[in-house]
Amino acid sequence: MATAISKWIVDPKRNPLAAYHRKTLSGRLSKYGLRYDDLYDPMYELDVKEAMNRLPREIVDARNQRLKRAMDLSMKHQYLPEDLQRVQTPFRSYLQEMLAFVKREQAEREALGALPLYQCTFP
Repeated sequence: MATAISKWIVDPKRNPLAAYHRKTLSGRLSKYGLRYDDLYDPMYELDVKEAMNRLPREIVDARNQRLKRAMDLSMKHQYLPEDLQRVQTPFRSYLQEMLAFVKREQAEREALGALPLYQCTFP
C-alpha cells in the first residue's frame, strides 16, 4: 500500500503536482543550460564519482562545460537566450545507467562479503 502511494506521488504522469514540479524544474534547468544529472555532486557521493570515472571523456567534458556556463551566467545574473533555452533537454540522462550499474556492483560486492572499493569519509 505504501509503495503504491509513494509511486503515485513521484510519477509525473499520474500526479499533477509531480508534473508541475517537473515542469518548473525543467524551466529552471533550461535557463542555465543544465541537465538534471549535472546536479549530482561527485565529491559528496562516491558512487557518483566512480560512475563519472567510467563515463567517456567527451560526456564528462560536456558536463563540465555546462556547469562552467551555468556558473558564469549565474554570476552575471543572466539566463541563456530564449532560442537556446528551447533546445535544452534537462531530463536527458547520461549518468543514471552507469550510476545504477555501480550501485548494483557495490551491492554485489557487499553480498559476496568482499571489501568495498572505497570508503566514504568526511572531514
